[in-house]
Amino acid sequence: MPGPLAPSPLAPAPDRGAAGQRLGGGPAPRRDREPAGWPAPLALGAHRVDVPVVLAPMAGITTAAFRVLCAEFGAGLYVSEMITARALVARDRATEEMITFAAGESPRSLQLYAVDPAVVAVAVRRVVDEDLADHVDLNFGCPVPKVTRKGGGAALPVRRRLFAAVVAAAVRAAGGAVPVTVKMRTGVDATHLTYLDAGRAAQDAGAAWVALHGRTAAQLYSGRADWDTVAALKAALDIPVLGNGDIWEAGDALAMMATTGCDGVVVGRGCLGRPWLFADLAAAVAAARAGVAAPPPAAPRLGEVADVMRRHAGLLAAARGEQAGCRDFRKHVAWYLKGFPVGGAVRGALAQVDSLAQLDALLATLPAEAPFPLGVLGQPRGRTTPPRAVALPAGWLDDPDSLVVPQGGDEAVSGG
Repeated sequence: MPGPLAPSPLAPAPDRGAAGQRLGGGPAPRRDREPAGWPAPLALGAHRVDVPVVLAPMAGITTAAFRVLCAEFGAGLYVSEMITARALVARDRATEEMITFAAGESPRSLQLYAVDPAVVAVAVRRVVDEDLADHVDLNFGCPVPKVTRKGGGAALPVRRRLFAAVVAAAVRAAGGAVPVTVKMRTGVDATHLTYLDAGRAAQDAGAAWVALHGRTAAQLYSGRADWDTVAALKAALDIPVLGNGDIWEAGDALAMMATTGCDGVVVGRGCLGRPWLFADLAAAVAAARAGVAAPPPAAPRLGEVADVMRRHAGLLAAARGEQAGCRDFRKHVAWYLKGFPVGGAVRGALAQVDSLAQLDALLATLPAEAPFPLGVLGQPRGRTTPPRAVALPAGWLDDPDSLVVPQGGDEAVSGG
């Protein structure tokens, strides 16, 4: 595997920008209200997450290659793509490939999707017995219709007893050897908000922490995340609470922790095409702990971004083979080039690469000195799907105390 990409060319310069300023707009973190040493590291079983930042699981994105790339820029917790408990139990071939971790990944973090307490228990026992991971995160936040229409993901907390049973089964099966955490949304929609009850149930079941995306399933990725719900959950629980939603810049992470009191943040779309965001986050946390102004976001020139693109493609090629890796890389091209002065023909060609040699030739044509487009900072990246009604099983909302496992809810294929 190639050596680590040196993050120094993208390191933020501490002498640019106003203290605590968010280039994307919004409030600066109120550091004067925080104790010395804030933000504190996160405890995860026997592991310590020094920078309290978690990479959100994203289907087709958070592969081992992308996790390695992000980790080269900054400390944090880097979580796998979603793995289906039933597929893990069945030893599905595609799933077996997805649970591969790169050498040196620590802690190894695996996200599980489950709707059946019995199945999740067997899956977690396999994780423990075969030493497949150091941490299990349970997915109760996925809003994708093919998941929610079977009662999974963000739909499951509506069935509060079943939700509690799934979490409890996972914790019992882990037996204290592997910490279990929960990631969820605020509810199905504005009429069916479940996050407070679900958070308490997860805590009672023994979850190590709860992460909350401040949107309902119906909102998908539209509008603004409601950080007030993160604050409310933090006030309701004794275990750590992590906030998720609209973390576009390092200043957003500090602002969320300062204004909600949450113990850490989960970063999803904000790092698409910007894995160096984790360097910004690490620098901002270090500055906050030192009581000094947070540095502004990194602003790499296009040549530096091209180097990161090549590193990313190389990691994918090493993991999957050159042609498959390059094809997997295609989806990332538009995110990396967002806002840069690159013509449509070159963009299109980069989005069709089949080899590293072809990628190298195209990257060499980019204007290396083009400055980073500051206008894209603080702006949404990735999906901005408008709100829509949540697909649910028939009668799903009728009996929140039902323990009946939804038929077909446990998919046999991982990945979301």
